[in-house]
Amino acid sequence: MTSGSGQQTELRKRRSPSSSSSSEEPRSKQAQLKKEKASQPPDQPCHSPQDSLFSSTSGYTNFWGFFNLAMLLLIVSNARVALENFIKYGILIKPFQWINALSEDPWTWPNLVMLFCSNITCILVFFTEKILAKKWIGEKIAVVWYIALISAHLTLPVLVTLWLKGNPLFASLALAIIVVEALKLVSYIHVNYWCRGALKSGEKPKNLLYPSNLTLSNFYYFMFAPTLCYELKFPRTPGRRPKFILKRLAEFLCFGILGVALCEQWVVPLVKNSMGTLKDMDIFLCIERVCKLAVPNHIIWLLFFYTIFHSSLNLLAEILRFADREFYRDFWNAETIQYFWQTWNIPVHRWCVRHVYKPFIRNGYSRLTASVAVFFISAIFHEYLVSVPLHMFRMWAFLAMLSQIPLSMLTEKILKGGRAGNIVVWLSLLVGQPMAILIYVHDYYWLHHPIEMKLNATEHLPPH
Repeated sequence: MTSGSGQQTELRKRRSPSSSSSSEEPRSKQAQLKKEKASQPPDQPCHSPQDSLFSSTSGYTNFWGFFNLAMLLLIVSNARVALENFIKYGILIKPFQWINALSEDPWTWPNLVMLFCSNITCILVFFTEKILAKKWIGEKIAVVWYIALISAHLTLPVLVTLWLKGNPLFASLALAIIVVEALKLVSYIHVNYWCRGALKSGEKPKNLLYPSNLTLSNFYYFMFAPTLCYELKFPRTPGRRPKFILKRLAEFLCFGILGVALCEQWVVPLVKNSMGTLKDMDIFLCIERVCKLAVPNHIIWLLFFYTIFHSSLNLLAEILRFADREFYRDFWNAETIQYFWQTWNIPVHRWCVRHVYKPFIRNGYSRLTASVAVFFISAIFHEYLVSVPLHMFRMWAFLAMLSQIPLSMLTEKILKGGRAGNIVVWLSLLVGQPMAILIYVHDYYWLHHPIEMKLNATEHLPPH
C-alpha cells in the first residue's frame, strides 16, 4: 500500500505541471481578449484604406475563376452551335467519299508525279555544288544557272496545275511541297557558297566539313529534315523513342481526320450559305457571315497548327533523330504583329532572317527595307499557294500579307504592345482569315460555277 500510494503521489507530481499549464492557457487568452477589447475604440471601426480588386492599383491578379467561367461559356456556346448545325444539316461527314476522292480522282496522280519530277531540280543542285567544289565553273555562271533553275522549279508546276485544272486541295498540297523544296535548295546553295568564300579568304574555320558534306546522304537528310535552313552538321539525338513516335503518329492521324471532319460538317455549310454576291449583300449580313465563320475557322486553324507544327514535325524529327525541336514559340502571347510572325512558324522565320533579312542588312539596307522585303516575298508565296490551285488571280492574299506592315507599326509604335496589342493580333486572325475564305470562295464559284452562284444568291439573300 505504501509503495502504491507513493507511485500515485509521483504521478500527481508529473501531471501537475501539465494540468496547471492547461488551466493557464484559457486565462491568458481571456486576458488577451480583454486587452484587445479595451484597446478598441467604442465605435468598433472595420474600414481601412484599400483598392477594389478590379482596380489596377490593387495589385490583385488571381482571376482563375473567371478563366474557368470563360472556358465553360466557350464550351456551352460552341455546343449550342454544334447542336444547331446537327439539327439543321444532319451528319455531313462521309469518310468513304474521302477514300474515293483519293483513289478515283484522276487529278490526284499528276500532282504526285509532279512531286517526283521536282526531284530533278534537287539532283541538279547537288551535282552543281559538286562541280563548284572542284572549281570547274565560276560563281557568276552558277548564279545565272541557279536563278534559272529555281525559277523553273517554281514556274513549271504552275503551268502544269493551270493546264490540268484539277482538285484545288491536292494542287495546293503539291505546290506547298514545291515551295518548301525551293526554300531548302536556296539555303543549301547559300551555305555552300559561304563555305567556299571562307576557304578562299584563307581563314579556314576549325572543324569545317566542307566539301566533305557534299554527299547524297547528307543532302537528302536535309531535304527530309523538319527545317528550311541547311547546316553542315545538324544536332542529333542519341536514339529514337518508340512511344514518342506512336503518340505523335496517333495525334497526326486523329487530329488530321478531326480537322477534315469539322471542315466538312461546320465550315462547308456556312460557306455555301454565304455564296451570294457580296456587292448585293447588306453590310450587316456580311459582318454576320464573317463572325459566324470566325469561330469554326479559328478552331480548325489551331487544330491544324498543332497537327502540323507539333505532331507531324516532331514525328519527323524523332524518326530522323533531329534534335532541334523548336518549331514554334509563344505566339499566343504576341503583343505585336511582328512578334507573332517571328514565333508562330520558326522554320520559315529562321529562313527569312538568315537568307533575306541579314543579307539585306549586310548590303547596307535599313531594317525597315529588309522587313518589307521579307513580307513581300512571303506575300508572293501566299498568293502562289492560293491563286494557282484555284486557277484565278485576285491578289487578296498578297495584299493581306502586305497589310501586315502597317498593322505591325500600329501594334509596335502606337499601341506599344501590351494587352491592346495582343487583342489586335488575335482580332486580325479572327476576322482576316474568314474574310479571305469568303472572298476567295465567292470569286472561285463566280468564275467556275456561275449558275450555282446565281441559284445560291436568289435562295440566301433576304428580300428587299
